[in-house]
Amino acid sequence: MTFLFSVDVEDVRLGVKDGYKYKERVPYNTRIYLKWLSEKNFKSTFFVTGDVGEKYPFLIKEIVEQGHEIACHTSKHIGLDEYTEEGFFDDMRNNISVLKKAGATDIEGFRAPSYSLTKQTEWVYPILKELGITYSSSVLSAKNPLYGWPEFGDRPRMTSSGILEIPLTIGKLGPLIIPYVGGIYFRAIPQIFIQKMVGKTTKKGLPLVGYFHPYDIDSGQERFMHGGIKNNHFYNWLMYYNRKNVLKKLNILLDSGNNIITYKKYIDRFKSETKQGY
Repeated sequence: MTFLFSVDVEDVRLGVKDGYKYKERVPYNTRIYLKWLSEKNFKSTFFVTGDVGEKYPFLIKEIVEQGHEIACHTSKHIGLDEYTEEGFFDDMRNNISVLKKAGATDIEGFRAPSYSLTKQTEWVYPILKELGITYSSSVLSAKNPLYGWPEFGDRPRMTSSGILEIPLTIGKLGPLIIPYVGGIYFRAIPQIFIQKMVGKTTKKGLPLVGYFHPYDIDSGQERFMHGGIKNNHFYNWLMYYNRKNVLKKLNILLDSGNNIITYKKYIDRFKSETKQGY
């Protein structure tokens, strides 16, 4: 099964007041992912924010030199609903420029912060097209406390603007429909339930689309109240929950025959199988 494992390379400290007083962790944890991917002999996609690219250009160079794909994650990691069209264009142009300056080439992908691409913000697609982006993986096709676009559906499809949208993999856990292959969900859900949901996704013939962050594997990170969760102590507890077992759980997924590839490689297959162009 195709596993679109990816890393959203962002610095959670920037969402916290005086965040830089906490320890620097992004390069350390990103390199753990790189080492793990190298050991498995897989290539993946890293969606990188502009502020990370500016602060750690050497990290972008390392990712590229190891054969992985670099894609955009905006410059400042704020929800799409907080932008004007002009502001989003400028932000993305800067994101692309910073990543290219750091050594990235052929940047074609985009992921919206917090999966904030919804029916109300689909105006971003023509802008992405204008900037040379060919695909996005920004939609959560389910209801969610932050963002969601349930009507989009769970299958990759070409938008009217010519951008291929590859939504996050979702699964049903009791009454909930959740993006179970990433972040807090992946850390919190017992492996047996993850495997059952993977089986159902496989039967549908869909790729496994996941997302992880540097902090998702960081059991040594200092404790602080994360931004964007409205000072909710339960959500903040979840932000730290079970980080030590992420790679172990990922290894079980790979032992089940799931192969990690880059988004670019998947899109080549998609175009070939569906005979769709851009």
